[in-house]
Amino acid sequence: MGFPPLAASCRSLGRHLGWSARSLRSFHVFSPRFSPVPTPIARAVADPIVGYTPKDGEHVLNSPSELARKISAKVLPKLPRPDVQKVLIVGSGGLSIGQAGEFDYSGSQALKALREEGVDAVLINPNIATWQTSHELASEVYFLPITADYVAYVLEKERPDGILLTFGGQSALNVGIQLDRMGVLERLGVQVLGTPIRTLEVSEDRDLFVQALKEIDIPVAQSTAVSSVKDALSAAEKIGYPVILRSAYALGGLGSGFANDPDELRDLAAKSLSLSPQVLIERSMKGWKELEYEVVRDAADNTIICCNMENFDPLGIHTGESIVVAPSQTLPDDQYHMLRTAALKVIRHLGVVGECNIQYALSPHSMEYCVIEVNARLSRSSALASKATGYPLAYTAAKIALGHTLPELPNAVTKTTTACFEPSLDYIVTKIPKWDLAKFSSQVDRHIGSSMKSVGEVMAIGRTFEESLQKAIRQIDPRYKGFEAYVKPEDLDDALTNPTDTRLFAIAYAMFHKNYTVDQLHDLTKIDKWFLYKLDNIVQTVYALKTAGSIENLDKEIIERAKKQGFSDSYIADLVSSSEDAIRAHRKSFGITPFVKRIDTLAAEYPAHTNYLYTTYNASEHDIEFDEHGTMVLGSGVYRIGSSVEFDWCAVTCARQLRQMGNKTIMVNYNPETVSTDFDEADRLYFEELGFERVMDIYELEQARGVVVSVGGQLPQNIALRLKHNNVNVLGTDPEKIDSAEDRHKFSSILDSIGVDQPEWTEVTSVDAAKEFARRVGYPVLIRPSYVLSGAAMNVVYEEAALDYNLSAAADVSPLHPVVLTKFIDNAQEIDVDAVAHKGRLLVHAVSEHVENAGVHSGDATLVLPPFSLSESEMARLKEIAQKVAAAFEISGPFNMQIIRKDSDVEGQESQLKVIECNLRASRSFPFVSKVLGQNFVEIASAAIADQNVPEPVDLMAQKRDYVCIKVPQFSWTRLPGADPFLGCEMASTGEVASFGKDIHEAYWAALLSTTGFKVPSAQSGILIGGDVTQPEMRYVVEGLQDLGFKLYCSSREVEEFFNDLPYVSVKRIFFPTKDKRKLREVFDEYDIQCVINLAKSRATSATDEDYVARRNAVDFGLPLINNARCAKLFVESLGKKIPQGGLRRYREGRIPSEVRSWREFVGKRA
Repeated sequence: MGFPPLAASCRSLGRHLGWSARSLRSFHVFSPRFSPVPTPIARAVADPIVGYTPKDGEHVLNSPSELARKISAKVLPKLPRPDVQKVLIVGSGGLSIGQAGEFDYSGSQALKALREEGVDAVLINPNIATWQTSHELASEVYFLPITADYVAYVLEKERPDGILLTFGGQSALNVGIQLDRMGVLERLGVQVLGTPIRTLEVSEDRDLFVQALKEIDIPVAQSTAVSSVKDALSAAEKIGYPVILRSAYALGGLGSGFANDPDELRDLAAKSLSLSPQVLIERSMKGWKELEYEVVRDAADNTIICCNMENFDPLGIHTGESIVVAPSQTLPDDQYHMLRTAALKVIRHLGVVGECNIQYALSPHSMEYCVIEVNARLSRSSALASKATGYPLAYTAAKIALGHTLPELPNAVTKTTTACFEPSLDYIVTKIPKWDLAKFSSQVDRHIGSSMKSVGEVMAIGRTFEESLQKAIRQIDPRYKGFEAYVKPEDLDDALTNPTDTRLFAIAYAMFHKNYTVDQLHDLTKIDKWFLYKLDNIVQTVYALKTAGSIENLDKEIIERAKKQGFSDSYIADLVSSSEDAIRAHRKSFGITPFVKRIDTLAAEYPAHTNYLYTTYNASEHDIEFDEHGTMVLGSGVYRIGSSVEFDWCAVTCARQLRQMGNKTIMVNYNPETVSTDFDEADRLYFEELGFERVMDIYELEQARGVVVSVGGQLPQNIALRLKHNNVNVLGTDPEKIDSAEDRHKFSSILDSIGVDQPEWTEVTSVDAAKEFARRVGYPVLIRPSYVLSGAAMNVVYEEAALDYNLSAAADVSPLHPVVLTKFIDNAQEIDVDAVAHKGRLLVHAVSEHVENAGVHSGDATLVLPPFSLSESEMARLKEIAQKVAAAFEISGPFNMQIIRKDSDVEGQESQLKVIECNLRASRSFPFVSKVLGQNFVEIASAAIADQNVPEPVDLMAQKRDYVCIKVPQFSWTRLPGADPFLGCEMASTGEVASFGKDIHEAYWAALLSTTGFKVPSAQSGILIGGDVTQPEMRYVVEGLQDLGFKLYCSSREVEEFFNDLPYVSVKRIFFPTKDKRKLREVFDEYDIQCVINLAKSRATSATDEDYVARRNAVDFGLPLINNARCAKLFVESLGKKIPQGGLRRYREGRIPSEVRSWREFVGKRA
């Protein structure tokens, strides 16, 4: 970057004085306009941090004092730094329950650290929606499976000097251990950086772990490692019931649970041993406190505790499923230090180099404690601790892996102190998990325990527990207003003792409606009384507000008390029968507004100039001046089904692009797993709610230039119109237009006016009107509520009886909105169009084709780009529709359309193209199309939104490409006991992966193998076939599999008769127990069934339905399940092409498959 002379001299002076270059915030300095040389793009990347250049092997204290640096160079131990020029980072793959966006954040931090050190970074991660898979961070990116075989091929092709295994969750760790055992790392001379393999093995293998801790007299939960059901039962006899069973080498408690008797243990062990080779039987300590310490250690044995956290829920609930507070609130000093000392001892003994976390169980009645586990890698808790303290754990861990020690690294927040310090907090952080269990069939078990089921988490910052908790509750779901009884359990005591995802609201119900005391609740829940008394404070304030009764009776004192306890204006309004706007005005008339405070890692004990901010009512002054007047970018909030890491990519890209165009930026988001909540991505980061009240507070305080609402998914869109009505400058497409695209009536009449076709539809308020419409247009019809995210309560019905049943389910969703019925077009193809326009003129567009027929939610569909079956005339018609829609809605910014294509019944006539949905915002496929086409759609959209440097239109779809990319959904069925693995209009996937290939089959093969846990069936193994035999693809699939040498089995007579009537096909019907899981497992083993293809027409209605049992047990036994006919056909075609090329064989040296090419090699440029 070219610097004006003044800036350059400032920097050299800064280096002379020992300031870190980073503290000068170089990315605000722009090159002069007259510069004769073209200047490289200014990226918002931090500068290298170390000021003083050490001589050979010296380690130098990061200090402004020249003397201190010189002395430290002599005193600090001389450690050789690893000599690495190129390093491979192993990512974590698609987002799944237990392994989500936190690894995008930690991997991005590690890549940033490598870049600062001048190390060439190569990344393997098939998750195309992440920020880390951008060329801003890695020099080469491979969208390939995270398996030992594929990572070995990439190592062979790239020949790096080093590998980092601790930034990609459990997937990366397991692959690293496998590669070591295969001898690949040694043969290729690849050095494992950071924590050594042996330490990883010890922390993962239960027996070794227990032995290691016994050596230093640290108590561990008494446990026995077993590898058969029989051994599990005898171990439990010795330990005594109840016991907890855990899987080794598993993530997020997968396959673990509690057993109170031998029968429960038998079922649990059978399932767990199908997912993991070894399980552990341990004494159960349900009801003890659970605590976590995040520890950082460098190679010179400097060790610090970055953060300690306490679970609100007692032991027995996985820490990823618990409400967590930081710092711990109920520990006396002696217990805190006892556990801190033990943590330091354990980490040193295990030899961790970098970051890890240690989990404890602590008896509530004595000083007895034991270690539950150590994660010798970055984890979900590490991301939470980084955001809770402002200490960048992943970044520091990567620097340590490259040979730096803590004293020489600066504190990245203050820029002046060193990283060898323990953060102190003058606030309290609360994390609450986000479950989306209601999205799944009614069979799903909603109890929470030792295995994770949550899809995301929120983090709220406040200065009292009450404030921070109520903020967090609102972040979970915009429908929640605070600590309130949102559920009314029939058996309240059971709901309190055996927690579900709504236990917090069951506690509220007990306190508000059943007058349970703190002691009663403590006996039932085992939650520490400190927390329960805090909840009671909220209850008392609710009663005080109800007693006031009306807005006129609310004095300054009561409003102040409520706001300090985290009450929202709208919650207060409900309690005094008023409106949110009236309460807001009343509150401001008393001068009660929030204060903005900094997170500076030092509890304000040392001057710090950080941009990491939160708001609170428990303060008396602001920590910052409001003189930047930046542009606000609203993030996407909590990861949930339908809104995930892809929107974080959009928000980060937009903020960076706005900065690059010379604008100050303000990011608002509250998700600790994201890159957007990293403090060096924007000029100011507010770790805050995304509701109307808080966005208005920040907008008014900052006097912001404008607000971007179209890059954060649905949450910012929901408040866009209200912001406009309150005189907020909403940038980009007019919120009135956004509303007309969300409202079916307005949307439909606009489409009619521009001559764009759509399926027939109507809006009904009664069942009779619905039946009348269905008879007129003919079944099937699609039912949906008016406002919808990711297909909530959408269903296709094929007959009147189903219409009756489904309307009662869908009508409950939004009683204020009537239900919309649409004619469903059977056997039609679905197409996604992602586009960007400026003032109604189309700038770029991408057309992706779904493999599945319409009826599968677009978030669960397999997307192909460039499209494989559309003619040039259809492509031209699709572009014309995009142009008409852009003009009609006067779009400035991103938009997305779903279009149905159906061949005409009349020969020679063109196909029908009907628009079924249009969102005037970035969609989940924006990162996918940007990376596949090598053109960043969000950068163009940001220019259009800001109305700055808008590029000329370009038709990317007219360019011919010699590659294909396929995006495949990542499901987490294994995590959700009872859920039916069936694809419909309701979105069910938790993430996505994508891979490139020279053709559709190569790309699909790599993408399918990239889904976490996919095991290719071995040659001549058995495949279980079932479902709807009338599907035209069924015959092709069966004949194809038989020709490839697989043995075919089925469970129903109907399927057997259908196939055995076909020439040269033999499918054997087998005994199929639908109620006994253990017997079924034996049947699968007997016939060597390694894959299930089940093409049912509709979701099962009972738990003994044969198709449901086949689908459910495929995922429970860890087998690949193909549940869509078009995908099954593509799978068989891909198998047919890959088997002759050795697709079923394991890794062999020197035989690199053709799909092992980097993103740059496929696209032909560093996109």
